Amino acid sequence: MIECDDCLGGFHLKCLRPPLKEIPDGDWICEFCEARKAGKKVIHFINCEIISLWKEPDGSYWFKGRWNVIPEETAVGRQPHNLRREIYLTNDFTDIEMESIVRHCSVMNCKEFSEANNEGDDVFLCEYEYDIQRQSFKRLADIDKEEDSARKKLKFSSSGQSPGHGFAANAQGGKFFGLHKIGTKKILEHVKGHKQTEIEKAEATLLLATLPKSPPCRNKEVEEITEFVKDAVSIDQCLGRCLYIHGVPGTGKTMSVLAAMRNLRSEVDAGTIRPYCFVETNGLKLASPENIYRVIYEKLSGHRVSWKKALSLLNERFSKDHKVCNSQPCVLLIDELDLLVTRNQSVLYNILDWPTKPHSKLVVIGIANTMDLPEKLLPRISSRMGIQRLCFSPYTYQQLREIISSRIQGMKAFDRQAIEFCFEEDFTFTELHVFQVAAISGDARRALEICRRAAEIVDYKIKKSSSTLDFSSAGKNHVGMADVEAAIQEMFQAPHIQIIKSCSNLSKIFLVALVHELYKSGMGETTFERSFSKPLAANVFSLCGSNKEEFPGYETLLKVGCKLGECRIIICEAGARHRLQKLQLNFQGFDDVAFALKDCSELPWLTKYL
Repeated sequence: MIECDDCLGGFHLKCLRPPLKEIPDGDWICEFCEARKAGKKVIHFINCEIISLWKEPDGSYWFKGRWNVIPEETAVGRQPHNLRREIYLTNDFTDIEMESIVRHCSVMNCKEFSEANNEGDDVFLCEYEYDIQRQSFKRLADIDKEEDSARKKLKFSSSGQSPGHGFAANAQGGKFFGLHKIGTKKILEHVKGHKQTEIEKAEATLLLATLPKSPPCRNKEVEEITEFVKDAVSIDQCLGRCLYIHGVPGTGKTMSVLAAMRNLRSEVDAGTIRPYCFVETNGLKLASPENIYRVIYEKLSGHRVSWKKALSLLNERFSKDHKVCNSQPCVLLIDELDLLVTRNQSVLYNILDWPTKPHSKLVVIGIANTMDLPEKLLPRISSRMGIQRLCFSPYTYQQLREIISSRIQGMKAFDRQAIEFCFEEDFTFTELHVFQVAAISGDARRALEICRRAAEIVDYKIKKSSSTLDFSSAGKNHVGMADVEAAIQEMFQAPHIQIIKSCSNLSKIFLVALVHELYKSGMGETTFERSFSKPLAANVFSLCGSNKEEFPGYETLLKVGCKLGECRIIICEAGARHRLQKLQLNFQGFDDVAFALKDCSELPWLTKYL
């Protein structure tokens, strides 16, 4: 420990920011005393959540802690809606010695905090997570009615503080002269950190949500996105810009943008480019397109309001020249941009109009599957979207092979024979090649799912043998060729594939026409009204006419669609007006339809359309 020569406060060398390796020569003054002498407001609050505990070989106990911060330590500072005892959970983790703990405190949600009256100075409210790198907020849990009512019970005084909890979060300054050393105690087995096995590491690495440090086969696209954002935020005025990214599903669009953001974050930390905040949204997670206003404002401010109020506040933020918008630029990523299209297209207009304001400092990156989305929008919206576009082409066979190889190569969980088995050109098991399956649509997600499922099968066998004390397969802790075969068999023996194989010929033609329409439009859904006006009905008529099949008629085709909806092959929107119902496939991707119909002896010509 080191003692401040001014306030005589004790500090651990590792707890200082930045930490010290050794005690410096001469007098040493802590940062709080230096700030006090400079006339600055001193805020000292050190709080962290214990994630895991362990014992070092030298007998000392350590824990992995996750830091909390008060609103003053965020980029936006303390806002009027913040309670006096409100804190944020960060994504900053540190290994800390147990002797550094001063005392225990309670961090509660809204419901618990509203019921905890004056229970001392160690009770805090935590409702949001604060991303230190992106400088954005994320709600810790989806709000429910009880949480919402509990938040409303926390009434504010005229100064914006809660009268129910009189002590501020830093009432004692967070400073203690001498630390309270806690006694060492035996740590329970289930509390100790669990060390992952090679199989579990493989499962985590092959998860679709696991982002690689550098996306394979997308270096050119990542460089273009990086240069676009760097040019936008590096300009002194930081005039707003828009970039539209399109491509078929599973081609790494979102992954490439996030990789570019990580590269830029390292440059921000190095001081080569100016700091900026990054906000990520997804149209699939919105109950309605208008809710995107509330999501954006909540991530920027850490405060939830109605979408109409959020729209007003965002218009004020991006339209007027005030200190909040002048602080730093904002990069807004909107995934599934096409889902924000409404009847009057007002949502897209408002979002794309913000970057055109002189002091907005807003950079919008939109991602969608539709290539010609700008041409389908109103001229006033397509003109604001700009001409900067980036197309992600489907992965080729060699690229899929490289993607899987980059994930599983070097892992001890996969046998060399299993890896070579995945890369064989001649796959005899009814041509169910991992990469041949994914290469139908250029989607890398299917190949990753097969490899991950093979690892899960092995993990299940190991845990089952250990629980039943059956050590006959205890040494088989690697993924072999048989496990990859089992994963492929399991994936393509799903119930919906069996239903597609056994359905009527007209239903098969209907599905092929639906897949063709969805693939051509790039949308995830279509409607009966649109289907019978041109696309789907025209596709069915064209398929039947080209292959000497009798066209069934519109009413019969409508009944076929309803029957597929009853079998849950497609999802039909609820309602009595069938021609206005929305239609979409009830499974991810078009590969399953292609696989189920590739060996159809009654309609062999279907394969050339898939």
